[in-house]
Amino acid sequence: QVQLVESGGGLVQPGGSLSLSCAASGIIFSNRAMGWYRQAAGKQRELVAVITSAYTTNYADSVKGRFTISRDNAKNTVYLQMNSLKPEDTAVYYCWGGGTKWGQGTQVTVST
Repeated sequence: QVQLVESGGGLVQPGGSLSLSCAASGIIFSNRAMGWYRQAAGKQRELVAVITSAYTTNYADSVKGRFTISRDNAKNTVYLQMNSLKPEDTAVYYCWGGGTKWGQGTQVTVST
């Protein structure tokens, strides 16, 4: 049974930072590309960042230079470091484990 459990969301002021974590179980983590998506209210879910098993990364243009995705295969965990956050980054952030494997989501709110 695949489980992806996110943590680390919350409320932060514009310009602040947050770090998200996603702990995976039930998959061969090291062989998989992992990623983060987000869905803002009233909008479609969109790709934020992805990291392959070879540690190649890809980012949405809107977060390049501000967000960093990383992974620790020993801990079966993927991370998303978010810096210089903007109000438009407000969304539910979902961990993606390939195919249709999703976490439950964690809310990130950027507001004064």
